[in-house]
Amino acid sequence: MDSENAAPAPQTMQVPPKKSGAWGVFREIVQFLVISFVLVFGLRTFVAQPFIVSGSSMDPTFANGQYLIVDEVTYRFREPQRGEVIIFRYPKDTSKFFIKRVVGLPGETVIIQKGKVSIRKGDETQILEEPYTQGLTVKDMSRNLGSEEFFVLGDNREASSDSRIWGPVDRKYVVGRAFFRLLPVTYADVLPGDYSNQLE
Repeated sequence: MDSENAAPAPQTMQVPPKKSGAWGVFREIVQFLVISFVLVFGLRTFVAQPFIVSGSSMDPTFANGQYLIVDEVTYRFREPQRGEVIIFRYPKDTSKFFIKRVVGLPGETVIIQKGKVSIRKGDETQILEEPYTQGLTVKDMSRNLGSEEFFVLGDNREASSDSRIWGPVDRKYVVGRAFFRLLPVTYADVLPGDYSNQLE
C-alpha cells in the first residue's frame, strides 16, 4: 500500500502507573505539601502577608490585636499617598514593623502648630482636616522631607511614637498598605482607615 494513502496510526498516550501502597501515598502527600508551601511562601513574600496590630498608637482606627492583611504589590507600581495606612520597617530597628498613616510626601514640608498639621509645597500651604485622629499633637515643629522620605503619624497623637520623634520613613522601608481587616469579623473591611481620597 502506498504510504501516502495509508491511514494514520492512532495517537496514544501513556498514563503513568498509579503509585501503590503506603509509600506511594506518602510521596503524593509530600509533593502536595511542598507545592503548597512554595505557593504560600510566594504569596506571603511577594503579594500579601498578615500583620497583627500591637499597641494603641492607631486608636481609634485600629485597635490592639486586630488582624490585617498587608498589600505588598501596589507600591511596586505607585508611591504611597497621603492618608493611606502603611506598614513599614522601623528605621531605628528594621527587625520591627510599625503601622502609621502617611501625612507628608517627598519634597514637602510638614508643619505642626497648635495641634494642627499643615503641608507646605512651594508657595502653597494646606491645613489637613483629620477626622480619624484622637488626642492632640501638642508639640510645634517643622520638617522638610527629602525626595524619598515620608512623614508618618499615628492616629492616636498623644500615644504614638512616629516621625515627630524619630524622623521620616525612607521609601526603602515601606512594606505595603493595610488592605484588609480580617479580625475581629465585626470590623472586617477593605482598605481600612484609608483617607487618601479626602487628603489629596
